[in-house]
Amino acid sequence: MSDLADLYPGFASEWINTSFGRIFARVGGKGPPLLLLHGFSETHVMWHRVAPELADRFTLIIADLPGYGWSDMPESDALHMPYSKRAMAKAMVQAMEQLGHVHFALAGHDRGGRVSYRLALDHPGRLSKLAVLDILPTYNYWERMNRAYALKIYHWTFLAQPAPLPETLISGNGEFFLRFKMASQTKSKTLDAIDKRALEHYIAPFRDPARVHAMCEDYRAGAYFDYDLDKADFEAGKKITVPMLALWGNAGIAQAAATPLDTWKQWATNVDGMPVDSGHFLTEENPDVTARALREFFAA
Repeated sequence: MSDLADLYPGFASEWINTSFGRIFARVGGKGPPLLLLHGFSETHVMWHRVAPELADRFTLIIADLPGYGWSDMPESDALHMPYSKRAMAKAMVQAMEQLGHVHFALAGHDRGGRVSYRLALDHPGRLSKLAVLDILPTYNYWERMNRAYALKIYHWTFLAQPAPLPETLISGNGEFFLRFKMASQTKSKTLDAIDKRALEHYIAPFRDPARVHAMCEDYRAGAYFDYDLDKADFEAGKKITVPMLALWGNAGIAQAAATPLDTWKQWATNVDGMPVDSGHFLTEENPDVTARALREFFAA
């Protein structure tokens, strides 16, 4: 940890006890609480370019998901339940309670976005507002999985394969896998937009076989339990009821699956959204526009 750059100067470091293990978070700023959740293949560090634009209006809790970054890695089971988005959402509710925040705003990117909308569905009374970055619901992605889209998000099927297949292959050269995958999902198809100090944070877990296994468990849960839960909620007409903002890259993953705002309108009663000139990594490829959109939404 000490070898990695501190990209949140002035923010406290917190290890927060939950029934799913300890959650690591950086905490700083002033104002109402805003929880920020990262995605694969990143950590809490992905918010470092937008945090300064939000910290003067909000108390930011920038957390690592269970199994990721510096948070604990829950022991999994045959159904991968500890890595389901329902379990992760519950862990985040518990972590926020430990910090004294029963009611809060929430923004999530990629896997963190999946935890975020699941939290909105399972714990609607906890949230004031919700923002998701460059995702559509898990159910929609799997239903969209034709040849072209399967090639684009190949990691969904690869990482969900039984252990230890993906773990063994990734651990052969985890840094290469991380660099190749991230570059392929930026608009420029390079890592030029990713701060080199942040990249070191993202590479570090790919050097740890236990972390690689945890990330794979996340995707195994996504392919089974998360999909089934989304499908049941969608077919039952269950909706996200808090005010919601969807942001997506105009060269990102979500827009390649469907029209993002139209899709989210099937899941939420009060949602708006807009594209950002970016690939998948909005907070790093276009931090100014992303930060401004989040600030305006959460401050309104």
